[in-house]
Amino acid sequence: MEKLNPRSKIYIAGHRGMVGSAVARELKARGYQNLVSRTSQELDLTRQESVQEFFANEKPQIVVLAAAKVGGILANSQNLTEFLYQNLMIEMNVIRAAAEAGVKKLLFLGSSCIYPKLAPQPLKEEYLLTGALEPTNEAYAIAKIAGLKLTEYYNREQGRAFISAMPSNLYGPGDNYHPDHSHVIPGLIRRFHEAKLGDLPEVKVWGSGTPLREFLYVDDLARACVFLLESYDEPGFLNVGSGGEITIRDLASLIAKTVGFTGQITFDSTKPDGTPRKVMDSSKIRALGWKPQVSLEAGLSLAYQDFLGKSASI
Repeated sequence: MEKLNPRSKIYIAGHRGMVGSAVARELKARGYQNLVSRTSQELDLTRQESVQEFFANEKPQIVVLAAAKVGGILANSQNLTEFLYQNLMIEMNVIRAAAEAGVKKLLFLGSSCIYPKLAPQPLKEEYLLTGALEPTNEAYAIAKIAGLKLTEYYNREQGRAFISAMPSNLYGPGDNYHPDHSHVIPGLIRRFHEAKLGDLPEVKVWGSGTPLREFLYVDDLARACVFLLESYDEPGFLNVGSGGEITIRDLASLIAKTVGFTGQITFDSTKPDGTPRKVMDSSKIRALGWKPQVSLEAGLSLAYQDFLGKSASI
């Protein structure tokens, strides 16, 4: 078992994103102070030579790979080439350079979209690659599958403590509230907030409202990440989810209540729903001793406060 200590030099790739910033907060809260980071302007992770040079110079002992090109259904489906290319390049470059530089431990963050669209529910780790992917995020899923497999191969073939975690849908501080390129929770927070300010009578939501989704507060994921860094070395990946699920219709109502929007909510069934149901079986990581701490209601309130703090600059 590779051990961390407060002096361990930890590189967080994607430290300004929602996941990376949450992991940094959690590490600092636990006494890890030797954190290394680079902005995308300082280090382009899609450029192999630059990544190799960074690892050779900085020599991090631990790596958390949270950097990714991300977006919701619209962004994914309209930018397949870039979602596949950029995510593949980031993952391959960082994981390979980490191995070549002798990194002691690496944690790769994936996504629940890696599972087949019509896989049995709840989703178990062994369902990977047993069926066709959801077309609207296929490119992103393929890239994430490649990253987790490369991590697994280094673990199995070379005995490196390279591990992967697959979180369910995430939300919370540091989220992206862009009107076109956000995920469902931050997107709805923004739309309901703007509708409330504009005293609009109605908000229209994409899809039928019937799909079931699982959501995990990002700081719960961060706690899982540090837990795995401290106590898990096995090949393969682990699901990390809240264990609860909610329809998009009920989620929209809950967000409207959180924001204070009292108008009508309608659903545009001509727009895609994505996967009909997506909830993950997180029994393996729970058996190791991790469990989520933040309820969806509490998390949405915290997320809305985060949005309000940023709304002037969005």
